Amino acid sequence: MATTCLVVMGVSGSGKSTVARLLAERLDWPMAEADEFHPEANIAKMSAGIPLTDADRGPWLRSLRDWISTQDQAGQGTVVTCSALKREYRDVLRGASARVHFVHLHGTREVIGERLASRSGHFMPPSLLASQFAALEPLGDDEDGVTVDVAASPDQIVDRVVADLDL
Repeated sequence: MATTCLVVMGVSGSGKSTVARLLAERLDWPMAEADEFHPEANIAKMSAGIPLTDADRGPWLRSLRDWISTQDQAGQGTVVTCSALKREYRDVLRGASARVHFVHLHGTREVIGERLASRSGHFMPPSLLASQFAALEPLGDDEDGVTVDVAASPDQIVDRVVADLDL
């Protein structure tokens, strides 16, 4: 039987890392930051303010998918942060052997822009937020997951996800 993987998704600054960390603690599952799976070339592009192309994202997404499958084969549920902005990116992650649920952290450009502007020490510059919103394809009705407004506190978001996905 496949384990569960929660992919906490959304644009940069939506709170993916915070929510994922809380989910991982609550469920006692390992967590992976998708940013750590990027090759150096991708990080260099984003650091220079250059949006990634779909070709740039392919190897990164496949590497993340393979990590999810490895954890599943070990019988371990997981929590992963990944922007997963487009359905085709989510399709790659759904190719993992685990059952993949998406947790879309949704918010307005204003709220997320303010968060991103106050964040330090991250390679993603606020100037790329517009390109992320332009690329974002919200979860379809046929996609396994839940959309949560980032206006709620991280603890409230985690409570809702655990309840909605019956974890």
